[in-house]
Amino acid sequence: MTLSCFDLGEQMLSVDEARQALATLIERPLGREHIPLAQAHGRRLAAAVQAPINVPQNTNAAMDGIALALPREGVGAKQTHWPLAGEVLAGQYRSELVPAGYCVRITTGAPLPPGTDTVVMSEQLREPLDEQPEHVTIDSPELLKHGQNVRQAGEDIALGATALPAGTRLDAASLGLLASLGYAEVAVYQRPKVAIFSTGNEVTAPGEPLPQAGIYDANRFTLMGLLSEYGAEVIDLGILPDDLATTRTALGQAAKQNDLVITSGGVSVGQADFTRDALEQLGRLAFWRVALRPGRPMACGWLGDTRTPFVGLPGNPVAVMVTFLQFVTALLDRLHESPILPPRRLSAITDDTLKSRLKRTDFIRGIYHTDAKGQLHVRSTGAQGSGILTSMVAANCLIELADDQAGAQPGEVVSIQPLTGWL
Repeated sequence: MTLSCFDLGEQMLSVDEARQALATLIERPLGREHIPLAQAHGRRLAAAVQAPINVPQNTNAAMDGIALALPREGVGAKQTHWPLAGEVLAGQYRSELVPAGYCVRITTGAPLPPGTDTVVMSEQLREPLDEQPEHVTIDSPELLKHGQNVRQAGEDIALGATALPAGTRLDAASLGLLASLGYAEVAVYQRPKVAIFSTGNEVTAPGEPLPQAGIYDANRFTLMGLLSEYGAEVIDLGILPDDLATTRTALGQAAKQNDLVITSGGVSVGQADFTRDALEQLGRLAFWRVALRPGRPMACGWLGDTRTPFVGLPGNPVAVMVTFLQFVTALLDRLHESPILPPRRLSAITDDTLKSRLKRTDFIRGIYHTDAKGQLHVRSTGAQGSGILTSMVAANCLIELADDQAGAQPGEVVSIQPLTGWL
């Protein structure tokens, strides 16, 4: 059983323990709403969707040609010349039985009429030169098989089957599936409203003059991008100065209006770090010690009477991205009532010597590729300082060295978390 965040004190947690514990911060899932299918890309289904029809609705032709009946057993047909009994075009339905020994012309997608079960493609037919021939001849009839070139009713999805489970993130394929079932609107979770701040007197907004001791605010824009990719509604509340009263007021207001509050920087125990103090005054501090690199320090807890979940991320840009991908995504999943699942991982052979330390999980920015044999390899992007954002731009994965690994040597298999398609 996973302990609550508030039962863990200041003990050092593993990444997996922290991920599971964070989920206990969520007490109220998101509300639900019905929206048009055309507006649903990227949203999460709030309820499972059942198929109200068979897809395809009718057994139909997979090719242009003729439809006829063949015995189920054996291969081929003794009959070479087939008299025509009409035609069926896509969008038409013929209820009249096709007599035994006869065929009908048929186009791709047209329902097979009663008395037929097989389609012979046009390329296998020879026809008389008459403008309206009364029969067709099949080349190589011995090659025919019962049921060929036919799509069975319900072979994509059957009536009553679950088409998509609750929690599914609707991508292009999912939208197409829902449309094929006739759904014009769907029940989805509301977008999570997430307030974000950057903190620190040294942090300067892009476009402003940069003070001698200042840094431009990269973290807020990184978080905007990550949250937008996840489908959240981002509430940008700017930069908080190093002032306890200002920080407390801003966090208190954000807690009343949002589903989650995230800050970056200001959660260590330095003399100018006030976020942790403000959290303890407004609500309740949970764990804040996690054995990973990059990614410390970090804090979490509840804000205000609303017990709005709060996560205070580190100040270094790469650490912000790593902790978001390992922990904040778990909170967003719980808001959508989804289970906490481990990140998507692949195995790859390292081409580099990778350094790590026991009892700590290291995330190394990496580039994976396949060799001539199709084997997955990975190499480091180079310098791994937690402020080197260019290393994240170059990376397409995180190399995960777990807390029981003291590094890895070239040729060893390591675990990687792809950065593309992480949602």
